[in-house]
Amino acid sequence: MLHFCNRVRLLGLVLAGTLGLSIPTSAQESPPSFRNEVMAVLSKSGCNQGTCHGNAHGKGGLKLSLRGQDPDDDYLTLTRQSAARRVTPLNPADSLLLQKPSMVVPHEGGRRFSETSKAYQILRAWIAAGAPGDGEQASALVALKVSPTHKTVYAPDRSVQITAEATFADGTSRDVTSLAVFESSATFVSVSAEGVATAHEAGMTTVVVRYLNQQVPVRIEFVPERPNFVFAAPKPKNFIDEAVFAQLKRLKINPSELCEDTTFLRRAYLDLTGLLPTIEQAQAFANSTDADKRSKLIDQLLASEEFNDFQTLRWADLLRVEEKTLDKKGVEVYHNWIRSSVAEGKPLNQFAAEIIGARGSTYEVPPANFYRAIRKPAERGEAVAQLFLGVRLQCVKCHNHPFDHWTQNDYYDWSNFFARIDYKIVENKRRDKSDKHEFNGEQIVQIKDEGDIKNPTNGKVAGLRFLGDESLVDAEVLAAGDPEPDRLQRLAAWLGNKSNERFAVTQANRIWAQLMGQGVIDPIDDFRSTNPPSNSELLNGLRDEFVAADFDVRHLMRVIMNSNVYQFSSIPNDTNANDTVSFARTSLRRLTAEQTLDAVVQVLDVPAKFGGHDAGTRAVQLKGVRNGGHRYSPPEIGDRFLRLFGKPNRLQTCECERTNETTLAQTFEMVSGELVSQLLQQSNNRIDQMIAAGRPHAEIIDQLYWAALSRPPTPDEAKSLSAYVAGQSHQKRGLEDVAWSLLNSNEFLLRR
Repeated sequence: MLHFCNRVRLLGLVLAGTLGLSIPTSAQESPPSFRNEVMAVLSKSGCNQGTCHGNAHGKGGLKLSLRGQDPDDDYLTLTRQSAARRVTPLNPADSLLLQKPSMVVPHEGGRRFSETSKAYQILRAWIAAGAPGDGEQASALVALKVSPTHKTVYAPDRSVQITAEATFADGTSRDVTSLAVFESSATFVSVSAEGVATAHEAGMTTVVVRYLNQQVPVRIEFVPERPNFVFAAPKPKNFIDEAVFAQLKRLKINPSELCEDTTFLRRAYLDLTGLLPTIEQAQAFANSTDADKRSKLIDQLLASEEFNDFQTLRWADLLRVEEKTLDKKGVEVYHNWIRSSVAEGKPLNQFAAEIIGARGSTYEVPPANFYRAIRKPAERGEAVAQLFLGVRLQCVKCHNHPFDHWTQNDYYDWSNFFARIDYKIVENKRRDKSDKHEFNGEQIVQIKDEGDIKNPTNGKVAGLRFLGDESLVDAEVLAAGDPEPDRLQRLAAWLGNKSNERFAVTQANRIWAQLMGQGVIDPIDDFRSTNPPSNSELLNGLRDEFVAADFDVRHLMRVIMNSNVYQFSSIPNDTNANDTVSFARTSLRRLTAEQTLDAVVQVLDVPAKFGGHDAGTRAVQLKGVRNGGHRYSPPEIGDRFLRLFGKPNRLQTCECERTNETTLAQTFEMVSGELVSQLLQQSNNRIDQMIAAGRPHAEIIDQLYWAALSRPPTPDEAKSLSAYVAGQSHQKRGLEDVAWSLLNSNEFLLRR
């Protein structure tokens, strides 16, 4: 039985809330709106964050909807639960909704506001009025206008006032700066409750301004004092240089110098083929006096078979070409189809559309293996959205996206496109009978005539909705050439349409990141309103160029690589040393697992062994993750090396599965591990060959430098290393030490 005082509180709520009466504390106008003001206060105070009461299980007995996505439920929670002690209209100051966050009583979340704050006054006025619901009175928020949305601040100024204005369905607007939430992406920028962003050092940040269910990003550039700054850069070669240089000039940053020929040569080979240039190729390029030799090299590499191998490797990673779910033959036909698509220069939108619309035998229709590898509708929807549209939908399965506009309705309406995919398993000769995820045998991907997923938020069958582009549905149905095309045909037609800007910009950004090491939007598959591009003009230019070239990957790569921006040195200057997002210099990055292994093999001129492949197969040419009998037999030395250095298992449709982090185990492998040691000591390697040919050790050292670093040793390097080898009792041992030191140098292990 409730205590008598609680009964009084409940009676007050029933009279004030249920019957619509008010208990005003003064003759003020209308009480605060629960939806538009009280909910905003809860968000601004952090009460409905995932780390607090917005957690899936709540905190301290109170559970609110994450970031206020369900105000109706939150209203009932605050006014009806906990014996109505959270709000006490007859004595507002006794309400837990005020006492907890102001720390009148203990609160695990700490002090969220003071008794003199505007947040406290809004909550108190609402409670004193009887904690009324809005009913039909509160007008819904339809837009949030933030000013500024982009600002460059020059020292000594270090602050920016951000304002927010809300527009409601009834046409009214009002300033909501004091009720908005401000979140900075950089730790060196703090934002006050009133929207003043202050930087403690120079740099670029994004401040997300959030009010109720609307959020707007604000890009702020804080520029250091450089009173004598003079912008210096080479003449722009194309729109890429123009966009980057305009931003650098505004930020008072000078780009690095253009890189040397030997650096460019090595960079271009690694980026387009995954391999180092041979000694002969490196020397020919270095000795050439052709003014256009860089452009000609780019064209040559884009037309090479090695380019086809390397691009196939990248897409095989993303499309889950691995043996456990596809089986050996499935891996082979899928991999071969990807490579033939790359080799023929198939437009990327057509490539994507063929994957999405595929059905039939996984042996006879290779892209149908995409669906063989991903068995559930929701997982298919998540994979396609992330890979082809740059949208991460995983969190939207359980709640509306906390950092974007996607809702659970969007999630299930999108996933429903993939709900009718079914499989006819012709045979399954798996060896592990308890592993339900292993398949070995032909399958038929087919489309059922019925079958939909339900939206758990309302219990109804989900609809069909393209992500962020509903206007194209009717047009694309007609373009398919069938009055009633099936769902995958409809989706494939929409995805591959030239007017699908989301697909175009996502893939253009992916290509840019492949060559530059970082996307204009980064991470490259996380396009959202709260993760804006570091350079909007650059990203728009890349998208437009890609579309105008009919989604020709080679064309866009050629444009990027011929720009000055691509050819900048990695050596910083005084103005760009701390810059990491404006592309003022080339970023250093470690070679991938395959690049590292193939480079070691190429320098020493002896092959590594891989399971199920002939001798001489390069790491970039491997078709799957576990090849041949690898799954049920010990891996070969090359397989172990690749796994240690981060080759992905291809169980996710995401670049993030490939790990490029440096580990102590990798260091030990390069210093004294089995692969480098065995290849160094193996008979008939490059050192053995040159000794047998009677080459002097100075010439052998020179050749090792060209093989490993694509350059000759400096005079000092040549002199000291020659003296070292001459001082050894065994010439080969001294030369092995030279090769070992080159293979462990930063210049070898990094793409500069």
